[in-house]
Amino acid sequence: MSTTRTALAALAFFSAIALTTPALGEIYRPWCVAYPAATIQSCAFTSFEQCMMTARGGGGVCVQNPWYLQYGERSPSSAARYRSERSSRR
Repeated sequence: MSTTRTALAALAFFSAIALTTPALGEIYRPWCVAYPAATIQSCAFTSFEQCMMTARGGGGVCVQNPWYLQYGERSPSSAARYRSERSSRR
């Protein structure tokens, strides 16, 4: 009986950890298509043109991804990383 409880406790613990940590390979794309009538948004586009091709037929609009602006390529942390890579090459 104690083996079963230990296994269940371990399962609960690791499940809680898996649900609270973000994916390490998550990629934020710069453009989102939003469908206001259905309150649906998809942020899977690398260019404005790509987003517009998807939005045109379904009444969607393209907006910049706020997550990309915070965590994407031009975020403060990536700018610092870029500067440190450049300085190490000299």
